[in-house]
Amino acid sequence: MSTPRAGNLTVEELKALIAQDEIDTVIVAFADMQGRLVGKRVSSRLFLEEVLAHGAECCNYLLAVDVEMNTVSGYAMSAWEKGYGDMVMTPDLATLRRLPWLPGTAMVTADLGWDDGSPVVASPRQILARQVERLAERGLVPYVGTELEFVVFDDSFREAFAKGYDGLRAASDYNIDYAMLASTRMEPLLREIRRGMEGAGMYCEGSKGECNLGQQEIAFRYDHAMVTCDNHTIYKNGAKEIADQHGKSVSFMAKFDEREGNSCHIHISLRGDDGSAVFADEDQPHGMSTLFQQFVAGQLAHMRELTMMFAPQVNSYKRFVDGSFAPTAIAWGMDNRTCAVRVVGHGHSMRMENRVPGGDVNPYLAVAALIAAGLDGIDNELSLEDPQPGNAYVSGVDRLPTTLRDARDLFDDSALARKAFGDDVVDHYLNHARVELQAFDAAVTDWERVRGFERF
Repeated sequence: MSTPRAGNLTVEELKALIAQDEIDTVIVAFADMQGRLVGKRVSSRLFLEEVLAHGAECCNYLLAVDVEMNTVSGYAMSAWEKGYGDMVMTPDLATLRRLPWLPGTAMVTADLGWDDGSPVVASPRQILARQVERLAERGLVPYVGTELEFVVFDDSFREAFAKGYDGLRAASDYNIDYAMLASTRMEPLLREIRRGMEGAGMYCEGSKGECNLGQQEIAFRYDHAMVTCDNHTIYKNGAKEIADQHGKSVSFMAKFDEREGNSCHIHISLRGDDGSAVFADEDQPHGMSTLFQQFVAGQLAHMRELTMMFAPQVNSYKRFVDGSFAPTAIAWGMDNRTCAVRVVGHGHSMRMENRVPGGDVNPYLAVAALIAAGLDGIDNELSLEDPQPGNAYVSGVDRLPTTLRDARDLFDDSALARKAFGDDVVDHYLNHARVELQAFDAAVTDWERVRGFERF
């Protein structure tokens, strides 16, 4: 899936930088099930001589492990019984770029395939690519923006680990939503992240403080869905690397504490392959074209069964709290932040915002789910209910599932998911949920010790 992006390196530019000894290392990487970058560093010489034409190998267990990279059972594509063989990482040269925060380093995002050339269908990038292809068959192109929030801590990652992530000092002492002063204390870090991502070919719009202690959001310009998801993954990894260089840490987990969680609102709009604004029609209610209304209706009809694609971890569901600016009600509204779906903009900027995902989301899976639900709404000409005019938290409409276990069961039973993604993909990610729930159910938490050590 080639998606040209201004600011990325061409192969000829890379060769020139290598010849000038400015680049000596090329990272070949992809997003795993959790949306984390994994792959390998190769010498610039090997990249030009071998990887450029033939790709690089990696173990297929990278799409069949838990969050801690432990091998686990239940995956059809990878197991001890199958010998844990290789996948081939094929560079998408349209994604070639410098990583300014890593000296002498370039990076390319890879697509995954098997030795016979067939794609690894459970890879997140391939799942999104298939949904983009389905849109293309209808003459439609998806444009997406993701809004990742994170919390900055004055403790380094290694210090935080040594403390068991307890007693960490957030980088601010109070609510800093849109505030300048306290955010300025973090500006050396935030500025380096913003500039670093610009140097990696992204369009950084800016940053702002958020509600939780030390919480920030750095925003990027919308782009083609695949470009945005590639950039999202590189940015998230790069922000952690830059924070580490500053002796600080950042967390994108959906709910770090009982205060506001980290969201990742996803904006999506479709255009015709001729560039036309197919979501806009000033002669229709709210300026929404019939196609857009059907697209949003598909989101509402399938949101419960696809929630696992937006909220993939046990912790994700702690974020869904009434009155927290995180959604609980499956409703849509015009510029209404109490709803799961918020509609904003006009003309080419007419779009919907899905407010369900948290900072732990895998962007490829979430955007694939948005497209699949929207296409079902279009194909079946679903009617859109009236917008929610007030507080959706108390509206009495259907609610999001509140646990990963409930979301897993809904995803398992989803005819749409199996039709759009295939049984192999659905079963693969169901096993991920099974593994995480099994680990969570076996864990003894700090909450249990505090409640029960003396008083039970």
